[in-house]
Amino acid sequence: MYNIGMKRLIISSLLLLVNLILYFLFRNDPGSFFPAYRSMTRQWMKVLSSVTGLVRFSLWDIILLILFVLFIYSVIRIIRKKDKLKNLLLNAYLIGSVILTMTVSCWMLNHYSPELSEEIGLEVRKYSQEELYGTTEYYLLKASEYSVQVKRDDQNHIIEYDFDEMADIAGRSYGSLEDEYPVFSGSSARVKKLTLTGDYLLYNDISGIFIPVTAESCVPGNIPDADMPFAMAHEAAHRLCLAGEDEANFAAFMACTNNDDVRFRYSGYYNAFSYCFSSLYRQDKDSALQLYEKYENEGVALLKLDRRDTSEAYKKYDSPLSEISDRINDTYLKTFGEEEGIRSYGLVTDYLIAWYLKNN
Repeated sequence: MYNIGMKRLIISSLLLLVNLILYFLFRNDPGSFFPAYRSMTRQWMKVLSSVTGLVRFSLWDIILLILFVLFIYSVIRIIRKKDKLKNLLLNAYLIGSVILTMTVSCWMLNHYSPELSEEIGLEVRKYSQEELYGTTEYYLLKASEYSVQVKRDDQNHIIEYDFDEMADIAGRSYGSLEDEYPVFSGSSARVKKLTLTGDYLLYNDISGIFIPVTAESCVPGNIPDADMPFAMAHEAAHRLCLAGEDEANFAAFMACTNNDDVRFRYSGYYNAFSYCFSSLYRQDKDSALQLYEKYENEGVALLKLDRRDTSEAYKKYDSPLSEISDRINDTYLKTFGEEEGIRSYGLVTDYLIAWYLKNN
C-alpha cells in the first residue's frame, strides 16, 4: 500500500512539474512554439470532439457527477474507518494532476499564441471617443435592422429558440470563414447543453465554458435567446484554439454576422452593440445615454426590449458566487498572459472598432 501511495505521489508531482516547465517555456519564448502548437492542438481538438460528439449530451457533466459520487463514497469509507484520509488526498491529487496536464498541454498554452488581429490582417490600436461613438451607433443600427426579422410573439418577445437546432448551427458557424481565414479552421461539432451544471455556471455569472479534456463547447440551457447564438459561437471559437476571451468574442461576432441564419446575425450585432455601448458608457455616460435615446424606430425598440428581457433573465441568477468566480477567472486569465484579467472580455471593443473602420 505504501509503494502504491508513493507512486501516485511521484506521478502527480512529476505531472505538475511538467506543467510548470511548459508554462515558463511558453510564457518566456512563445515564438518558438507557434504556429506549430496551435496547429497540433487544433487537430487534437478536432479529433477528440468528433469522438465526444458521438453523444449529444455533455460528457463533462457525467465526468463531474462520477467524480462527485466517488468523492462521497471515499468520505463514507473514511468515516467508517475502512479507508484512510491519505488515500483520498492522493487520489484527488492524481486525478487533479492528470486533468490539469491534459488541459494545459493540449489547449491552455494557446493563450500565448500570436494575436488574432495578426492572423486576419486587422490593425487594432487605441481609439478616440468619437470613433467609439460612431462604431457604437453603427452596431446599434445594424442590430435594429435584424431585430425586426427575428420571430416574436404577440408581446414582441423573441420566440424561444430550439437549443439543439442552434447548437448544430453554432458548431458549423466557422465554415464560411475558414477559406479566407485559416485560423478559423477546425472542429464543426455541435455545441452541447450543460444539463447538470448549467445553472451553477449562471449563478457564477458564466454563460458558457469550453472543456479541453473532452473538447466540448458548452453553454447552459437557460441562456437568454438574444445571447444564445453568440455565446455558443464564443465557446466554439475556444475549440478552434482561440484562447483569449477578446479574440473568442470577436470570432463569435464574425461567425454570427456571416451566418445565413438571421438569429445568429442579430445576436452578433446585438452583442457587438452591447460591448461597445458598455465601453462608451464607461467613458462618457451622457454621450452613451444620448445615443441610446437617439432613435425611436421599431428595430431599436425591439432591441431595447431584448436587452430588458436578457437583463431580467440573468437577474434570476444573481448570487455572491459570481464575485468568487470573477476572482478565480481573473487570476486564471492573468496567470496565462491576459493582463486585463476578466476585463479582457470587454477588450473586444477594440476589435469591433477596427473592423467597423476597415469595412466602412
